[in-house]
Amino acid sequence: MDRTNMKTIIQIACLFLLAGTWRPILAFHQPTEPALETGQQTTGYQPGDLVVNFALKDLNGKPISLKDFSGAKGLIIIFSNMHCPFSRSYENRMIALQHKFGSMGFPVLAINPSNPNVHQDDALGKIKERAISKGFNFTYGIDSDQKVTEAFGPTRIPTAFVLQRNGDHFEVKYRGLIDDNPQDAGAVTRPYVEEAVSNLLDHKPVITPTTLAEGCRLRF
Repeated sequence: MDRTNMKTIIQIACLFLLAGTWRPILAFHQPTEPALETGQQTTGYQPGDLVVNFALKDLNGKPISLKDFSGAKGLIIIFSNMHCPFSRSYENRMIALQHKFGSMGFPVLAINPSNPNVHQDDALGKIKERAISKGFNFTYGIDSDQKVTEAFGPTRIPTAFVLQRNGDHFEVKYRGLIDDNPQDAGAVTRPYVEEAVSNLLDHKPVITPTTLAEGCRLRF
């Protein structure tokens, strides 16, 4: 065998060796399924979805439906309850949201999905006492069969949804945190719900349409 052929064989062998060496390295660095981005939600209504009409009862047993807000520009829905400390820390801010935006066509609707047989603080009498003592100025709905909650799909309490009326329907424009500081209202730097509603009132797209809700894990 002459030197040229020998050189060619060696070069081919080296290529095979390199291929065998790099194959596992390349396989190791193959991209995996992307992790959920911050603010991404996986269940229920997402920004851009139209909300189906629903039925609830208020604290006096009066029926509440989405159609009751047909004259509004939109709606701020906050899934909340009495036993979660995160929810309780936001009650004054929910009152402030109603005070600020209710007259502008974006009223607040709180929805409580908790089972009072499991969580005694969420018994109807306890909720009424709390509503009176805190001076709730917003509509408070009881989702006793959790059907509305399942449709929206929150996994943490509280979770906020900002809806905008679109003809005869309501469209989700924001989903997630009320703001970025549940512990201290005075230290909030991003009031997400306020920003979303203000964007919509200014006929602008919502800057941040989703955030990842934090708080108590939702258990019925």
